Amino acid sequence: MNVLDVKGALKIISDVMTANKEYLIELDQQNGDGDLGISMSDGYKAVSDFLNNSDETDLGKLFMKMSMTFNEKAPSSLGTITSIGMMGMAKALKGKTTADLMETAHAFKAGIEAVSVKCGSKAGEKTIMDSLIPAVEELEKHGDDKKAAFAAAAAAAAHGSENTKNMRAVHGRAAYYAEKSLGVLDGGSVVGKLLFEALNAYCQDM
Repeated sequence: MNVLDVKGALKIISDVMTANKEYLIELDQQNGDGDLGISMSDGYKAVSDFLNNSDETDLGKLFMKMSMTFNEKAPSSLGTITSIGMMGMAKALKGKTTADLMETAHAFKAGIEAVSVKCGSKAGEKTIMDSLIPAVEELEKHGDDKKAAFAAAAAAAAHGSENTKNMRAVHGRAAYYAEKSLGVLDGGSVVGKLLFEALNAYCQDM
């Protein structure tokens, strides 16, 4: 991973979030306030636009600026969580202009750990973590085979998201409807699934 990879991947992520904006809104309206699709579409577009005008080469500094941009343009609970994750990745990538697959996986893991510490969330609580955690675990299993790693990560994220139908919500507004949340797909987990679908699409075209 280098700056060009980040720019290319974020463009695809932005397009995917925009294409799924209404779907994410519908999912969020079931147990949330319905702003998920708007915040993810606006947030990732803002980051992609920022990257197009940035000449920063330090990945750590770049992700820190991405975090700030996302937080400003996506003032929602998952927007804040995404910003925290990007900040965690920034710390792991500090001083690097390139990152191999294992360093990239480590950065994702650092982002997840930052969210866990700050928000107290973990797997099994019907959140984005249920798609992100299994995806990153797959990244760590494939050595230097990027295409196989991201294909497996995308599949794991999709499976993790689907499993949220069997979970009761623990965090946020959805927690007030814990029993009613059973059988319902978590919107945040779908964002994680879409994120890794986009990353896989970028990786397969490299």
